[in-house]
Amino acid sequence: MAKREALRELQSRLAERLQAAKDEQPGESWLAVHCAGQGLMFPLRSAGEIFTAVGMVPVPHTQAWFVGVANLRGGLHGVVDLGCFLGLRARPPALDALGDQARLLALNPATGGYCAVLVDRLAGLRNPDQLLRLPDSGEHRPAFAGHRYRDMQGRIWQEIDLAALAQYEQFLSIAA
Repeated sequence: MAKREALRELQSRLAERLQAAKDEQPGESWLAVHCAGQGLMFPLRSAGEIFTAVGMVPVPHTQAWFVGVANLRGGLHGVVDLGCFLGLRARPPALDALGDQARLLALNPATGGYCAVLVDRLAGLRNPDQLLRLPDSGEHRPAFAGHRYRDMQGRIWQEIDLAALAQYEQFLSIAA
């Protein structure tokens, strides 16, 4: 029980920090998450609300990475397993095996889509002064894949622009 309370407290603090960062930031800040062992960061301007990963209903005849739909604050949102979509894992985990740390991150309503991405766990907020931008490797990346960064502990983080992802043709093509 204490574990759940600590998790709720962390989520509450993170939500407060997210809102404070959105209100004050002229610079860039990111929400960091872990997904299939990979560190990902989403610009706060494209990130929306964070939800517990429960209540998802599977939809037949869709891509393997399309987990289903969920009612998030009264709105029906498509749910995409981001790790599976990005090719970081072959299949989404079973809905009952997600664990307590899995979260749904709704895209900012300004992106024009009612979608949420499923991530394995939250890793907090990141600011430019905590990161070193890595040089571009020259390899082809989709338009939604931004820069790569290294943090002070040596971990690599890939920036994902959720607004660009929401417009990506493959992301919009959920039919199998």
